[in-house]
Amino acid sequence: MNQEINNDKSVAKSTFNETTVDDGVLVLTYKNDNSQTQSLAKEIDSEYIQFHFCVKGSSQFVFNEGRYRLNILEENSLLLYNPQRDLPIHLELNANSWMVSILISIKKFHGLFSQEADYITFLSDDNKDKKYYKDGVISPSMAIVLNQLINYNLNQSIKSLYFKGKAYELLSLYFNRSEDADVEQCPFLVDETNVIKIRKAKEIVISRMAEPPSLQELADEIGLSLKKLKEGFKQIYGDSVFSFLLDYKMEVARKLLEAGNDNVNEVGLKVGYSTSSHFIAAFKKKYGTTPKKYVMSLG
Repeated sequence: MNQEINNDKSVAKSTFNETTVDDGVLVLTYKNDNSQTQSLAKEIDSEYIQFHFCVKGSSQFVFNEGRYRLNILEENSLLLYNPQRDLPIHLELNANSWMVSILISIKKFHGLFSQEADYITFLSDDNKDKKYYKDGVISPSMAIVLNQLINYNLNQSIKSLYFKGKAYELLSLYFNRSEDADVEQCPFLVDETNVIKIRKAKEIVISRMAEPPSLQELADEIGLSLKKLKEGFKQIYGDSVFSFLLDYKMEVARKLLEAGNDNVNEVGLKVGYSTSSHFIAAFKKKYGTTPKKYVMSLG
């Protein structure tokens, strides 16, 4: 992904990962796993309704060339629509923050709810020409779909189809007004408590990456059965616990090598490899080059 550094050295310019899933429907995702803020921009005309979901961390929407800013925090959503004027996206995504946005044309959106226009308040005749803004909280069932979108790791050939299904699933969950509809699609994630436990499991393995607990120890620590931990983790993060951890360790290792304060052996030890040969093999499998060659390429 090309990045162009601004004059302000703390902000780097970047671009969304963009998937067109239908005529008039786009899904934008971005994972900022860097230590600096990323600035993302996209021209959007007034035909589009924007749904923004902050999956992790926090971000700011910048309007009117910086004169107005709107925060969006972790596990919160934002709906923006203004039929009177274009609403370009200018997003400043803070370090270690993830964002998913769905852009859908008003024409396409009306088609989805044509029988139910009175169900969606801003589609009513009274409101159809008014600008609309709404913030909300991401429910556990929405969080699962958002993580599936942002951690997509299936075959690229089905990506558009998969994203299409997930985008519409997300919109249906967003507009599900039933207060008692808190049963997840996944039978093992019947309540928010389980989602919180699985998030805790992720935090535990990250904090102890050099010596992670076994799956059974992890399950015991968070208070879930081994089966629910394995199924739930895969559902939310799109990967098994240890495959997720391996990716995380390799990313940490790459950043340590870039920082240049540790040699290859020391980096390997820091991310949990007792022998440098095991670390080198894992790094090469992930990045297609050895740690030493990677450091040399930075020169």
